[in-house]
Amino acid sequence: MPAVVDVSALRKAYGNGFEALKSVDLQIEEGEILALLGPNGAGKTTLISTICGITTATSGSVRVGGHDTITDFRAARAMIGLVPQEINLEPFERVQNTVKFSRGLFGKTANPALIEKILRQLSLWDKRDNQIRELSGGMKRRVLIAKALSHEPRVLFLDEPTAGVDVELRRDMWEIVADLKRDGVTIILTTHYIEEAEAIADRIGVIAEGKILLVEDKDKLMARMGRKEFEVQLTQPIAEIPASLVSDALRLSDDGTALIYTYDTRAERTGITKLLADVAAAGLVLRDVVTRQSSLEDIFVGLVQTGDAP
Repeated sequence: MPAVVDVSALRKAYGNGFEALKSVDLQIEEGEILALLGPNGAGKTTLISTICGITTATSGSVRVGGHDTITDFRAARAMIGLVPQEINLEPFERVQNTVKFSRGLFGKTANPALIEKILRQLSLWDKRDNQIRELSGGMKRRVLIAKALSHEPRVLFLDEPTAGVDVELRRDMWEIVADLKRDGVTIILTTHYIEEAEAIADRIGVIAEGKILLVEDKDKLMARMGRKEFEVQLTQPIAEIPASLVSDALRLSDDGTALIYTYDTRAERTGITKLLADVAAAGLVLRDVVTRQSSLEDIFVGLVQTGDAP
């Protein structure tokens, strides 16, 4: 099955020579949730804006549902819903009218039942006759989401949708995302809450300095790059690791009360059994042991710091 979003050799450069996107290739499958992670200035918003037709690429191509975003813009854009970072709404318009107007912009016939469903999902139904200026910041962000969903898009871009919003909206947002995924909608998410990406994404993409470093199945990425730490807590602090235990995989905690051993869970032998025997042979007395699995955030930070695909 062809990708629902197909980005090929996409480049965006400005007059001063700055390259925001550097020959980006990205294929997004229908019905998946892709979390696009990257530091500030990495090119996430530029990439989304270019796919959505807001920004014009310097070179390369984008197809959405088989429609070229330049030569067949209307058909491509009709498939896309976008929740931008910035809140830009008409302050004196009423909530319900704002959402209905967005649907009409895409040539969709009136569907009061759908609009009501969306507003109820986002806890906006009781605010439907309020002017936008009367809403809190969190409620305004809910209106942005409602606008993006009003024309029933098959591809939904969420650019930092939960940045600076309350826990309730974040929960409502992810419930809606889950419902949309069940309906086969493709969702591309950027977020600074990496634990959210870890919880809901099917695949993870990492972008830095305008380049895609990787796009990979989340579970496979965690298994391939995730490492575990085995912490041996000691009854008495030590000043340095005994010579018999010195290893690249072993380090001493700052307070000297624990030995921290990093190992690969995929290895045939973890080395833990030998480590414990060596610790005992060195005359060190264990107080406790703790294991920790590296998170998606650990992997993300490592990739961005090196700037290279693994």
